[in-house]
Amino acid sequence: MIRGSLSRRGFLRVTTARLAVAGLPLWYARESAAEALALPGSRRAKEKVVMGAIGTGSRGSIVLEELARRDVQVVAVCDVDARHRADARRVLRMRGQRNVAEFTDFRELLDRKDLTAVMIATPDHWHALIAIEAMKRGKDVYCEKPLGLTISESRAMVEAARKYRRVLQTGSHQRSDGRFRLACELVRNGRLGKIKTVETRIGENPSGGPFPTAKVPEWLDWNLWMGPTPEVDYTKERCHYDFRWWYEYSGGKVTDWGAHHNDIAQWALGMDESGPVLVRSESNMATPAAANCYNCPPHFKITYVYAGNASRVCDATEVVCTDGGDNGIKFLGEDGSWIFVDRGDITASDKKILDTPLPNDAARLRKSDDHFRNFLECLDSRDKPICDVAIGHRSATMCHLGNISMRMGNKPLRWSPEKERFVDDVLADEMLSRPMRAPWKIEV
Repeated sequence: MIRGSLSRRGFLRVTTARLAVAGLPLWYARESAAEALALPGSRRAKEKVVMGAIGTGSRGSIVLEELARRDVQVVAVCDVDARHRADARRVLRMRGQRNVAEFTDFRELLDRKDLTAVMIATPDHWHALIAIEAMKRGKDVYCEKPLGLTISESRAMVEAARKYRRVLQTGSHQRSDGRFRLACELVRNGRLGKIKTVETRIGENPSGGPFPTAKVPEWLDWNLWMGPTPEVDYTKERCHYDFRWWYEYSGGKVTDWGAHHNDIAQWALGMDESGPVLVRSESNMATPAAANCYNCPPHFKITYVYAGNASRVCDATEVVCTDGGDNGIKFLGEDGSWIFVDRGDITASDKKILDTPLPNDAARLRKSDDHFRNFLECLDSRDKPICDVAIGHRSATMCHLGNISMRMGNKPLRWSPEKERFVDDVLADEMLSRPMRAPWKIEV
């Protein structure tokens, strides 16, 4: 008997059915079930994983729940919102985890010597500062996407991970979803021929404001929430979930959903170690004239041009990131064939594209069916995770390039992936980083 009360045959039958319901073709579901059967039934840690959670709001609470369900002991939580800390402790108590310490300042949490790793699910403007400090102190990191607020920040995170020999998993969890992996493998193996266009459809940004300022709530450390960003009066719509719609703290849907779908586009095209050579944008709104308004344009179309690579499926391919269409990714071949994938299904212009198994000698991609467990396994093996910091950096870079083009008045920009600089554009280069409010600064 294996996997609890299921026999080998029963496990394969149940797992295959579950994967087929998830939208995978039968041959791929059977293959994935057989591979799952060959894996250990549960993670065998060399020692107990003890983690701290930094940022326990909307997304952080979801990640915290996922970690608590696994072989992880979360002993400390940190958030500038006292309500979030209390909610996190309740979640952990329901999972049987007692004696959970609370912190407002992440540096105090990082002082703990018993932590193996930390989870970071703060607003984007805090990712780099916290992750780099954690790695300096010998802790591995699970960091939500997008990796950094700027291209320079995520580059610094790569440098820190390599310097201090730390594992950093970027939370672009679609890399651990069989539907997206299958789409990428079919593209890589020429099922659509040469790829002409990839559409990454991510939805429009909300518009709103001007919003009123207010007295800082007693449960919030507003100064610490702002951190390295410019000091402003408290505005409810600036923080928590809505921070995404302010360039001061994030990059709108382009860095929110874009960090997921653009990441998959680059995976499919074999561009994890490179990136586009040209970006051009169309957007319908400049920075609002009034103060205290959301400042990411509601409607946009960003086109990235790739020069090509050894895979031969990518040659002058365009990735078009847009607010239009159903959320998901559409790969279009030069003959008009296509594959569309989202978090619920994978479809194609012809059923044969999906239903025909890949040959035995097909190029296959690394497989993970559990993003969090992949991170935990890498804590033992010291391998790079499925969405390593360098991959997260390149995907975030792609998103930031689009926002820079829009913020410069929809200016077409040439980019050097090797030098990570714009080509002959000093003004654009100035947007690779941002000044930080004292006393905060990044030091690797």
